[in-house]
Amino acid sequence: MRQSLLRLSYQSFALFLGLLGWSAGAWAAPYLLSDLGALAAGSSSAEGISERGQVVGWSDATGSGLTHAARWQAGRVFDLNPAGLASLTSVARGINMRAQVVGSFQREGLSPLAFLWDPQRGVTVLGSLGGSYSDANAINEQGQVVGVATLGDQSGRAFSWQAGSGMRDLGTLGGAYSGAAGVNNLGQVVGWSELGGAAAGQMHAFLWQADRGMTDLGTLGGGSSSAAAINDQGQVVGGAGVSTTSFASHAFLWQPGSGMRDLGTLGGSDSWAQDINKRGEVVGWSYAADGQMRAFLWRPEQGMTDLNALLPAGAGWTLQMAFAINDLGQIVGRGLDPNGQVHAFLLTPMRVASARWGMAPRR
Repeated sequence: MRQSLLRLSYQSFALFLGLLGWSAGAWAAPYLLSDLGALAAGSSSAEGISERGQVVGWSDATGSGLTHAARWQAGRVFDLNPAGLASLTSVARGINMRAQVVGSFQREGLSPLAFLWDPQRGVTVLGSLGGSYSDANAINEQGQVVGVATLGDQSGRAFSWQAGSGMRDLGTLGGAYSGAAGVNNLGQVVGWSELGGAAAGQMHAFLWQADRGMTDLGTLGGGSSSAAAINDQGQVVGGAGVSTTSFASHAFLWQPGSGMRDLGTLGGSDSWAQDINKRGEVVGWSYAADGQMRAFLWRPEQGMTDLNALLPAGAGWTLQMAFAINDLGQIVGRGLDPNGQVHAFLLTPMRVASARWGMAPRR
């Protein structure tokens, strides 16, 4: 009975899409676009997505510009601001399949601190490395959290945190500063670090492994680079300088044994990769030839594509930045909605949507 109910006719499903504000033409596009909305009449941004499609980020919560950590699920938005800690503002940056969320919150007059939110245990403040600041950027399926925290002298360091063992300083590439941005399920960590010696002041992307420490991933010919994410195959993405005579940075893909690859741009001067899934699909942002920022999807066989070109006709959106992609190919980020408001978005591939609803559209 359940299966028969799910096998709707295309005409019935087109009517259903219309009730949701979608058209049958939207179903013919590569992705379904969802406006995730906000906690109040204001802006929002989606920063992370789990393999189960749960989304986290931040949202204007009061209409006054104060942002709260937010979680979106099944068409609803939930306020995750740790109010019991007297926080004024907060942001969520990562979520795993256990719905554990990481980010940072800030009390009035104090520096931000990293937090872990667990559906069963509530909020845990992760502290720092002796200083006053910390921010959590990512969490893996084992609950390992990575980010940036200050030492007693207020210099920032990449950290890894786990329940039971607390926060660990991951060191640097020789300089005083570092920060962690991504972690995979093998415990490999990526981010950025200041170099030492004559290169002090330059930041390079790093890969940290428990048995090897930090490895410098280099650049694309410029003076700086930074890694944003790593998948379980050890592929790393981020942004890197392309020349010592300019400040231009391009999105990169680094792979063990082959080094750093320039992913190019959408015709403008700069681009930056934010995330990569197990299939090697990369998302991020790039300036286009007209100087405007656009969200992109990069695939090994297709190169870089403007995500706006994959939207249903007449969507009215401008997708500006893509921050995360899961292994199903769902993409989240932020852009301008048809009213010009900055809103969080979710893109779901049609193959995922059709499988989830138990039907396939006509061709």
